[in-house]
Amino acid sequence: MTTVGIIREQAEGERRVALTPETCRKLRAKGVQVHIQSGAGLSAGFSDSDYEGAELSQSADAVLQKADVLLCVQSPSPENLLLLKEGAVIIGALAPHSAEQRLPVHLQRKHSAFALEKLPRTTRAQAMDILSSQAGMAGYKAVLIAAQRAPRFFPMLTTAAGTIRPSRVLIVGAGVAGLQAIATAKRLGAQVEGFDVRPETREQIESLGGKFLDLGVSATGEGGYARALTDEERALQQERLAAHLKQVDVVVTTAAVPGRPAPKIITDAMVSGMRRGSVIVDLAAETGGNCTRTQ
Repeated sequence: MTTVGIIREQAEGERRVALTPETCRKLRAKGVQVHIQSGAGLSAGFSDSDYEGAELSQSADAVLQKADVLLCVQSPSPENLLLLKEGAVIIGALAPHSAEQRLPVHLQRKHSAFALEKLPRTTRAQAMDILSSQAGMAGYKAVLIAAQRAPRFFPMLTTAAGTIRPSRVLIVGAGVAGLQAIATAKRLGAQVEGFDVRPETREQIESLGGKFLDLGVSATGEGGYARALTDEERALQQERLAAHLKQVDVVVTTAAVPGRPAPKIITDAMVSGMRRGSVIVDLAAETGGNCTRTQ
């Protein structure tokens, strides 16, 4: 009988869990043994008792040593991977472009590692497209964070003391996260603009009620992603964007180039030129950030 293992996520701030109780029940119905580290689902809102029929262990080591298949959100440490059986399967968002320390372990232990973020984004693979589902949630949440932090109201408000103009919100990057951010900011009543170096995104931005910000830079790449800008294109983009940011209250950045550090779009000088109290939410922070001040 195949054993599927799940341990607590180790990345700081990671609240997701790789297996929900619903999926656990489906696996158990197919005769799969599920072995979970106690507390693995707590941060996602699931108690140990929710995982009906699963075997529970207090330590991650016990789970890792029994697992034929390890499900994870982000990859465990190399030390933990060494505890897996030889030939075990690991499935999750494994960040293969930054796996220098983990790859030798996979080779040594003859693991089969499936990085779900590398799945082709096609219609047939849509049910397994973790990038789109997670990016959509991130774009939504980013705007809520910005609305909470910003000192200005997002919608136009008419009061006895006068009318308050809506906030100006700029979304940088019109991928899944950016489009969700545009739609959310628009629903909150803000005046929304979207910027992307791929001109074909204009129609998508405008369909959601946003205004396309044209900075005169086009960088369409393969697979629906943007390519890296040349030095000349980057200089032109930054010059025109710096002037525009002086009028913006909130910026949400979502730009990414697969397998490479996030492009630096907002410089220190641009931040210094923005209105006092302006908010920047950088969704590309995990790969270095679109803003030079992102930590």
